[in-house]
Amino acid sequence: MGLSLNGRYRLLRNRLRDLQLHTVCEGAACPNRNECWNAGTATFLILGDRCTRSCRFCNIPSGETSAADHDEPRRIADAVAAMGLAYAVVTSVTRDDLADGGASAFADTIRAIRKRSPECRVEVLVPDFQGSFASLEAVLDARPHIVNHNIETVPSLYPRVRPGADYGRSLRILEQAKQRGFTTKSGMMLGLGEEGSEVRSVLRDLRSVGCEILTVGQYLRPSPRNLPVERYYRPEEFESLRSEAHDLGFRRVAAGPLVRSSYHAAGYGSERENGEQNP
Repeated sequence: MGLSLNGRYRLLRNRLRDLQLHTVCEGAACPNRNECWNAGTATFLILGDRCTRSCRFCNIPSGETSAADHDEPRRIADAVAAMGLAYAVVTSVTRDDLADGGASAFADTIRAIRKRSPECRVEVLVPDFQGSFASLEAVLDARPHIVNHNIETVPSLYPRVRPGADYGRSLRILEQAKQRGFTTKSGMMLGLGEEGSEVRSVLRDLRSVGCEILTVGQYLRPSPRNLPVERYYRPEEFESLRSEAHDLGFRRVAAGPLVRSSYHAAGYGSERENGEQNP
């Protein structure tokens, strides 16, 4: 008899801890982690578990960071192989303290996974690298399958929700990746006080820079220290946004209360069936 969902979850969690690896699945208290791990998808969090920014929606703590662990890419590749993953998402805490923002760690991790598990598809969910095109290029040169950068919320809420981030800078990250020929993806949360017209404006902005894959989910307050939920959206509202996004030209859209950036990433991040090839 095979392992139950809970049994498989515990097995994978223990293996990750043995390898001293972090996942955003646990670090950000994602409600879908059991489902995704059982389906053969995991999101690895590189460069430590402390962030140099203090986004008020995020459960990952900020504070003093650790030195980059140069053996981490190998251990992640070992975990991908041991877990038999078909699709790996690699993201990081924001490391504004590093000269390249952690770009070299992303590149090394992508290459290590490719070498150990050639059939595993790799999506990267990158920070904004403080707008450094050279840092983004270093990641793109390692040839991930999908380049994801979350817009997170509407521009009017950035000062309250994403201090230290910049809406235009985030759009440029996606635009630059698209100009290099990569399939791009972004996501946002609803329920932080945004207006419907602002949400639709963000969708148009994302399409204007060529973004093809979109995730839209309900913000859920992960702890008392995070921002409160201003409004809960109904399932039919998410369905309406999904339809509008498709009408705008997004190729793949996941929208729903529990949708997160990496939810069903293997399905929403697959471009082979459409005949596309990244460089």
